[in-house]
Amino acid sequence: MRIAVTGSIATDHLMTFPGRFADQLVADQLHTVSLSFLVDNLDVRRGGVAANICFGMGQLGTRPVLVGAAGSDFDEYRAWLDRHGVDTGSVRISEVLHTARFVCTTDADHNQIGSFYTGAMSEARLIELQAVADRVGGLDLVLIGADDPEAMLRHTEECKTRAIPFAADFSQQIARMGGDEIRTLLEGATYLFSNEYEKGLIESKTGWTEAEILSKVGHRVTTLGSRGVRIESVGGPVIEVGCPEEEAKVDPTGVGDAFRAGFLSGLSWGVGLERAAQVGCMLATLVIETLGTQEYTLSRAHFMDRFTKAYGHEAAAEVQAHLA
Repeated sequence: MRIAVTGSIATDHLMTFPGRFADQLVADQLHTVSLSFLVDNLDVRRGGVAANICFGMGQLGTRPVLVGAAGSDFDEYRAWLDRHGVDTGSVRISEVLHTARFVCTTDADHNQIGSFYTGAMSEARLIELQAVADRVGGLDLVLIGADDPEAMLRHTEECKTRAIPFAADFSQQIARMGGDEIRTLLEGATYLFSNEYEKGLIESKTGWTEAEILSKVGHRVTTLGSRGVRIESVGGPVIEVGCPEEEAKVDPTGVGDAFRAGFLSGLSWGVGLERAAQVGCMLATLVIETLGTQEYTLSRAHFMDRFTKAYGHEAAAEVQAHLA
Protein backbone atom coordinates (compact mmCIF):
# COMPACT_ATOMS: atom_id res chain seq x y z
CA MET A 1 0.00 0.00 0.00
CA ARG A 2 1.53 3.30 -1.10
CA ILE A 3 0.76 6.14 1.33
CA ALA A 4 1.63 9.82 0.80
CA VAL A 5 1.69 12.25 3.73
CA THR A 6 1.15 15.94 3.01
CA GLY A 7 1.77 18.66 5.58
CA SER A 8 4.34 20.90 7.20
CA ILE A 9 8.10 20.42 7.13
CA ALA A 10 9.84 22.61 9.69
CA THR A 11 12.70 22.98 12.15
CA ASP A 12 12.28 24.05 15.78
CA HIS A 13 14.83 26.37 17.39
CA LEU A 14 14.27 26.08 21.14
CA MET A 15 16.09 28.27 23.68
CA THR A 16 16.06 28.46 27.47
CA PHE A 17 16.23 31.68 29.50
CA PRO A 18 17.26 31.02 33.13
CA GLY A 19 15.29 33.97 34.50
CA ARG A 20 11.62 35.01 34.47
CA PHE A 21 10.09 37.04 31.67
CA ALA A 22 7.80 38.71 34.22
CA ASP A 23 10.80 40.23 36.03
CA GLN A 24 11.86 42.03 32.84
CA LEU A 25 8.50 43.68 32.10
CA VAL A 26 7.71 47.20 33.30
CA ALA A 27 3.96 47.59 33.72
CA ASP A 28 3.65 51.14 32.41
CA GLN A 29 6.03 50.54 29.47
CA LEU A 30 4.40 47.52 27.87
CA HIS A 31 3.44 49.60 24.83
CA THR A 32 7.14 50.11 24.01
CA VAL A 33 8.67 46.72 24.85
CA SER A 34 12.26 46.28 23.65
CA LEU A 35 13.93 43.28 25.25
CA SER A 36 16.72 40.84 24.50
CA PHE A 37 17.25 37.67 26.53
CA LEU A 38 20.64 36.01 26.95
CA VAL A 39 19.80 32.31 26.75
CA ASP A 40 21.68 29.32 28.15
CA ASN A 41 21.28 26.91 25.26
CA LEU A 42 19.90 26.36 21.79
CA ASP A 43 18.30 23.07 20.76
CA VAL A 44 17.59 22.67 17.03
CA ARG A 45 15.15 19.86 16.28
CA ARG A 46 13.64 18.50 13.12
CA GLY A 47 9.86 18.82 12.98
CA GLY A 48 6.73 19.50 10.98
CA VAL A 49 3.76 17.14 11.17
CA ALA A 50 4.29 15.50 7.77
CA ALA A 51 7.98 14.93 8.36
CA ASN A 52 7.33 13.55 11.86
CA ILE A 53 4.72 11.10 10.58
CA CYS A 54 6.92 9.99 7.70
CA PHE A 55 9.90 9.48 10.01
CA GLY A 56 7.85 7.11 12.17
CA MET A 57 6.55 5.21 9.16
CA GLY A 58 10.08 4.94 7.83
CA GLN A 59 11.21 3.48 11.15
CA LEU A 60 8.52 0.82 10.75
CA GLY A 61 9.69 0.06 7.22
CA THR A 62 6.67 1.26 5.23
CA ARG A 63 8.51 3.75 2.95
CA PRO A 64 6.06 6.72 3.02
CA VAL A 65 6.06 9.49 0.42
CA LEU A 66 6.61 12.93 1.98
CA VAL A 67 4.73 15.73 0.18
CA GLY A 68 5.38 19.31 1.22
CA ALA A 69 7.45 22.40 0.55
CA ALA A 70 10.86 23.34 1.99
CA GLY A 71 13.68 25.76 1.27
CA SER A 72 17.16 25.33 -0.15
CA ASP A 73 18.31 24.78 3.45
CA PHE A 74 16.53 21.40 3.43
CA ASP A 75 19.51 19.33 2.22
CA GLU A 76 20.67 18.07 5.63
CA TYR A 77 17.11 17.38 6.78
CA ARG A 78 16.41 15.55 3.51
CA ALA A 79 19.46 13.34 4.00
CA TRP A 80 18.28 12.46 7.51
CA LEU A 81 14.82 11.46 6.28
CA ASP A 82 16.18 9.53 3.30
CA ARG A 83 18.44 7.58 5.65
CA HIS A 84 15.44 6.68 7.81
CA GLY A 85 13.31 5.22 5.05
CA VAL A 86 11.34 8.23 3.79
CA ASP A 87 10.76 8.95 0.09
CA THR A 88 11.51 12.69 -0.20
CA GLY A 89 11.40 12.85 -3.98
CA SER A 90 8.14 14.83 -3.99
CA VAL A 91 9.26 17.64 -1.67
CA ARG A 92 9.05 20.98 -3.47
CA ILE A 93 12.12 23.19 -2.93
CA SER A 94 11.47 26.93 -2.94
CA GLU A 95 13.92 29.12 -4.83
CA VAL A 96 13.35 32.12 -2.57
CA LEU A 97 12.06 31.02 0.85
CA HIS A 98 13.59 29.15 3.79
CA THR A 99 12.09 26.02 5.34
CA ALA A 100 9.37 26.83 7.88
CA ARG A 101 10.78 27.54 11.32
CA PHE A 102 9.54 27.80 14.90
CA VAL A 103 11.72 29.91 17.20
CA CYS A 104 10.83 29.78 20.89
CA THR A 105 12.35 30.92 24.20
CA THR A 106 11.18 29.35 27.49
CA ASP A 107 11.82 30.95 30.88
CA ALA A 108 12.28 29.40 34.33
CA ASP A 109 8.50 29.38 34.91
CA HIS A 110 7.93 27.56 31.59
CA ASN A 111 6.39 30.65 30.01
CA GLN A 112 7.18 30.88 26.31
CA ILE A 113 7.71 33.57 23.68
CA GLY A 114 7.72 32.12 20.19
CA SER A 115 7.38 32.95 16.52
CA PHE A 116 6.48 30.73 13.57
CA TYR A 117 7.90 31.53 10.14
CA THR A 118 5.77 29.95 7.41
CA GLY A 119 8.40 30.34 4.71
CA ALA A 120 8.42 27.74 1.97
CA MET A 121 5.34 26.04 3.42
CA SER A 122 3.25 28.62 1.55
CA GLU A 123 4.34 27.01 -1.73
CA ALA A 124 2.79 23.64 -0.86
CA ARG A 125 -0.36 24.87 -2.63
CA LEU A 126 1.57 24.54 -5.91
CA ILE A 127 2.09 20.78 -5.55
CA GLU A 128 0.02 18.55 -7.84
CA LEU A 129 -0.73 15.14 -6.35
CA GLN A 130 -1.11 13.50 -9.75
CA ALA A 131 2.56 14.20 -10.43
CA VAL A 132 3.39 12.47 -7.13
CA ALA A 133 1.22 9.49 -8.03
CA ASP A 134 2.82 9.22 -11.48
CA ARG A 135 6.32 9.26 -9.97
CA VAL A 136 5.68 6.47 -7.45
CA GLY A 137 3.32 4.32 -9.49
CA GLY A 138 0.02 5.34 -7.89
CA LEU A 139 -1.28 6.29 -4.44
CA ASP A 140 -3.56 4.17 -2.26
CA LEU A 141 -4.07 6.79 0.46
CA VAL A 142 -3.12 10.43 1.04
CA LEU A 143 -3.04 11.85 4.55
CA ILE A 144 -3.76 15.58 4.34
CA GLY A 145 -2.12 17.03 7.42
CA ALA A 146 -1.68 20.55 8.82
CA ASP A 147 -0.12 22.69 6.11
CA ASP A 148 -0.68 25.88 4.16
CA PRO A 149 -4.52 26.11 4.26
CA GLU A 150 -4.77 26.60 0.50
CA ALA A 151 -2.64 23.49 0.00
CA MET A 152 -4.93 21.46 2.26
CA LEU A 153 -7.98 22.53 0.26
CA ARG A 154 -6.28 21.86 -3.08
CA HIS A 155 -5.04 18.41 -2.07
CA THR A 156 -8.50 17.49 -0.76
CA GLU A 157 -10.20 18.65 -3.94
CA GLU A 158 -7.73 16.75 -6.09
CA CYS A 159 -8.19 13.54 -4.10
CA LYS A 160 -11.95 13.80 -4.54
CA THR A 161 -11.66 14.58 -8.26
CA ARG A 162 -9.21 11.76 -8.95
CA ALA A 163 -10.92 9.27 -6.58
CA ILE A 164 -7.83 8.89 -4.39
CA PRO A 165 -8.75 7.81 -0.83
CA PHE A 166 -7.67 10.42 1.72
CA ALA A 167 -7.45 11.01 5.44
CA ALA A 168 -8.36 14.41 6.91
CA ASP A 169 -6.11 15.59 9.74
CA PHE A 170 -6.48 19.33 10.52
CA SER A 171 -4.36 19.32 13.67
CA GLN A 172 -2.98 22.82 14.47
CA GLN A 173 -4.74 24.48 11.54
CA ILE A 174 -8.22 23.84 12.87
CA ALA A 175 -8.03 26.97 15.04
CA ARG A 176 -7.89 29.29 12.03
CA MET A 177 -10.41 27.45 9.85
CA GLY A 178 -14.08 28.25 9.52
CA GLY A 179 -16.96 25.81 9.31
CA ASP A 180 -17.17 25.85 5.51
CA GLU A 181 -13.49 24.95 5.14
CA ILE A 182 -13.70 22.14 7.69
CA ARG A 183 -16.81 20.71 6.05
CA THR A 184 -15.03 20.70 2.67
CA LEU A 185 -11.89 19.06 4.09
CA LEU A 186 -13.61 16.23 5.94
CA GLU A 187 -16.50 15.28 3.67
CA GLY A 188 -15.67 12.13 1.74
CA ALA A 189 -12.59 11.28 3.80
CA THR A 190 -11.81 7.63 4.44
CA TYR A 191 -10.35 8.56 7.84
CA LEU A 192 -10.84 11.64 10.05
CA PHE A 193 -8.15 12.14 12.71
CA SER A 194 -8.44 14.44 15.73
CA ASN A 195 -7.90 14.57 19.46
CA GLU A 196 -10.81 14.98 21.90
CA TYR A 197 -10.64 18.79 21.98
CA GLU A 198 -10.40 19.03 18.19
CA LYS A 199 -13.35 16.65 17.91
CA GLY A 200 -15.54 19.08 19.84
CA LEU A 201 -14.22 22.02 17.83
CA ILE A 202 -15.02 20.26 14.54
CA GLU A 203 -18.59 19.64 15.69
CA SER A 204 -18.98 23.21 16.96
CA LYS A 205 -17.61 24.87 13.82
CA THR A 206 -19.39 22.67 11.28
CA GLY A 207 -22.70 22.57 13.14
CA TRP A 208 -22.83 18.83 12.44
CA THR A 209 -23.54 16.23 15.12
CA GLU A 210 -21.26 13.26 15.84
CA ALA A 211 -23.56 11.02 13.83
CA GLU A 212 -23.67 13.42 10.89
CA ILE A 213 -19.89 13.70 10.75
CA LEU A 214 -19.44 9.95 10.94
CA SER A 215 -21.89 9.52 8.06
CA LYS A 216 -19.66 11.72 5.90
CA VAL A 217 -16.42 9.82 6.56
CA GLY A 218 -15.53 6.14 6.59
CA HIS A 219 -13.80 6.04 9.96
CA ARG A 220 -13.38 8.58 12.76
CA VAL A 221 -10.16 8.17 14.77
CA THR A 222 -10.06 10.13 18.03
CA THR A 223 -6.95 10.09 20.22
CA LEU A 224 -7.70 10.22 23.95
CA GLY A 225 -4.33 11.13 25.47
CA SER A 226 -3.23 8.66 28.13
CA ARG A 227 -6.46 6.66 27.59
CA GLY A 228 -5.45 5.63 24.07
CA VAL A 229 -7.70 5.94 21.02
CA ARG A 230 -11.28 5.37 19.91
CA ILE A 231 -12.20 4.36 16.34
CA GLU A 232 -15.77 4.68 15.06
CA SER A 233 -16.76 3.25 11.68
CA VAL A 234 -19.90 3.56 9.59
CA GLY A 235 -21.85 0.36 10.20
CA GLY A 236 -19.12 -1.13 12.39
CA PRO A 237 -18.40 -1.55 16.10
CA VAL A 238 -16.57 1.07 18.17
CA ILE A 239 -12.96 0.03 18.80
CA GLU A 240 -11.07 1.31 21.84
CA VAL A 241 -7.36 0.67 22.33
CA GLY A 242 -5.38 1.61 25.43
CA CYS A 243 -1.77 2.75 25.66
CA PRO A 244 1.18 0.59 26.74
CA GLU A 245 2.73 1.40 30.11
CA GLU A 246 5.23 4.25 29.90
CA GLU A 247 8.78 3.83 31.16
CA ALA A 248 9.07 7.61 31.54
CA LYS A 249 7.15 10.73 30.53
CA VAL A 250 9.73 13.06 29.00
CA ASP A 251 8.12 15.16 26.25
CA PRO A 252 4.61 14.90 24.74
CA THR A 253 5.55 16.83 21.59
CA GLY A 254 4.98 14.72 18.48
CA VAL A 255 3.03 11.96 20.21
CA GLY A 256 0.01 12.45 17.95
CA ASP A 257 2.22 12.34 14.87
CA ALA A 258 3.76 9.08 16.08
CA PHE A 259 0.33 7.52 16.59
CA ARG A 260 -0.60 8.40 13.02
CA ALA A 261 2.69 6.93 11.78
CA GLY A 262 2.00 3.62 13.49
CA PHE A 263 -1.66 3.54 12.49
CA LEU A 264 -0.90 4.28 8.83
CA SER A 265 1.85 1.66 8.85
CA GLY A 266 -0.67 -0.88 10.11
CA LEU A 267 -3.00 0.05 7.26
CA SER A 268 -0.11 -0.34 4.83
CA TRP A 269 0.53 -3.86 6.15
CA GLY A 270 -3.14 -4.75 5.75
CA VAL A 271 -3.83 -5.53 9.41
CA GLY A 272 -7.18 -4.60 10.96
CA LEU A 273 -8.05 -1.28 12.56
CA GLU A 274 -7.50 -2.55 16.11
CA ARG A 275 -4.00 -3.84 15.29
CA ALA A 276 -3.16 -0.62 13.44
CA ALA A 277 -4.25 1.41 16.47
CA GLN A 278 -2.15 -0.76 18.76
CA VAL A 279 0.93 -0.16 16.62
CA GLY A 280 0.16 3.57 16.72
CA CYS A 281 -0.18 3.61 20.50
CA MET A 282 3.08 1.67 20.92
CA LEU A 283 5.00 4.09 18.71
CA ALA A 284 3.43 7.08 20.47
CA THR A 285 4.64 5.67 23.81
CA LEU A 286 8.22 5.53 22.51
CA VAL A 287 7.99 9.18 21.50
CA ILE A 288 6.64 10.42 24.84
CA GLU A 289 9.66 8.76 26.47
CA THR A 290 12.06 10.78 24.26
CA LEU A 291 12.98 14.47 24.04
CA GLY A 292 12.19 15.56 20.49
CA THR A 293 9.84 14.32 17.79
CA GLN A 294 12.38 12.34 15.73
CA GLU A 295 15.01 11.43 18.30
CA TYR A 296 13.76 7.97 19.23
CA THR A 297 15.22 4.74 17.90
CA LEU A 298 13.15 1.70 17.09
CA SER A 299 14.70 -1.61 18.06
CA ARG A 300 12.51 -4.38 16.64
CA ALA A 301 13.12 -6.68 19.59
CA HIS A 302 12.40 -3.97 22.17
CA PHE A 303 9.32 -2.81 20.27
CA MET A 304 7.89 -6.33 20.08
CA ASP A 305 8.65 -7.14 23.72
CA ARG A 306 6.69 -4.15 24.89
CA PHE A 307 3.96 -4.64 22.28
CA THR A 308 3.48 -8.23 23.45
CA LYS A 309 3.28 -7.15 27.08
CA ALA A 310 0.64 -4.54 26.24
CA TYR A 311 -1.52 -6.40 23.71
CA GLY A 312 -0.79 -10.13 24.00
CA HIS A 313 0.86 -12.83 21.94
CA GLU A 314 -1.81 -13.13 19.25
CA ALA A 315 -1.62 -9.44 18.39
CA ALA A 316 2.18 -9.52 18.54
CA ALA A 317 2.43 -12.48 16.16
CA GLU A 318 0.39 -10.62 13.55
CA VAL A 319 2.50 -7.47 13.81
CA GLN A 320 5.82 -9.34 14.03
CA ALA A 321 5.22 -10.84 10.59
CA HIS A 322 5.39 -7.35 9.09
CA LEU A 323 8.18 -5.92 11.27
CA ALA A 324 10.60 -8.80 10.73
